Amino acid sequence: MSERFSRLVLALTQRQAVERLFTKSAGRRVAERFVAGESIDDAVRVAKHLNRQGMSVSLDYLGEEVGDTAAVGAARQAYIECLEQIHAEGVDGNISVKLTQLGLAFDQSLAVDALREVAKRADGVGATVTVDMEDSRYTQATLDVYTQVQSELGNLGIALQAYLHRTDEDLAVLATLGGHIRLCKGAYAEPPEVAVQGKANVRAAYQGLLAQIMDQADAYPAIATHDAELTEMAEVLASERSRSFEYQMLYGVRTGLQNEIVSRGHPLRIYVPFGAEWYPYLTRRLAERPANLWFFIRAVLGR
Repeated sequence: MSERFSRLVLALTQRQAVERLFTKSAGRRVAERFVAGESIDDAVRVAKHLNRQGMSVSLDYLGEEVGDTAAVGAARQAYIECLEQIHAEGVDGNISVKLTQLGLAFDQSLAVDALREVAKRADGVGATVTVDMEDSRYTQATLDVYTQVQSELGNLGIALQAYLHRTDEDLAVLATLGGHIRLCKGAYAEPPEVAVQGKANVRAAYQGLLAQIMDQADAYPAIATHDAELTEMAEVLASERSRSFEYQMLYGVRTGLQNEIVSRGHPLRIYVPFGAEWYPYLTRRLAERPANLWFFIRAVLGR
């Protein structure tokens, strides 16, 4: 039911008429629940608020699959400005980047150069950079770019999606490079030959990888889930192995659980997206849980 719901929502939100509805005022009101705003100043404001609550952040400038060098340059500069703002404002945080926003969709060498430049600036201000994982068309290229720049600079981390069949092998290789590894379930609609299907099966895959990542001595585990039972499992595994780790969650999702984790004394990093290109991100959040979609419907109806 959950998987069919997600696929239906993603299919509907790709229609132009639905997108026009979402991007009007009602849709923007819903977006404010999951997106900090459209400017770096908005992101920093939200980041400081979360810092005061005892949470660190990972700021993400929204956008993906750009098709020209000018757009790559703009995204690269936005990330550099974000790093400078983090440093200047004393924000406890890092940044997350999508490589298709840095040119991966049309020029892999350009993505390498852009990521290297961003990572060097991050190193200069004492920050790290997380490379987001996108849909399976870009998995191998993303890993190749990450491996090259992480081997050179060492201040990167990467997201891995538990539902991909290949992830257990990818995790074993990437863990040897150090850095942090964000383990998430996966948010894209992938075919059975690429990804595990069904909520229970994805959850089982995550559990296996969670045990695996806690045994990887060279990598820092970043446990990205809103599943309360999985957060408890992570805590038990880390305690048994005396491992340091952090939880990671999305801005605006299960804030009660977020506060509970902080109250138990565990490090928690909130993924905070910002920027004008918020619609694709919003549709994935709506597809994840029926409650998110009903929140949008109520906003449209003014209730």
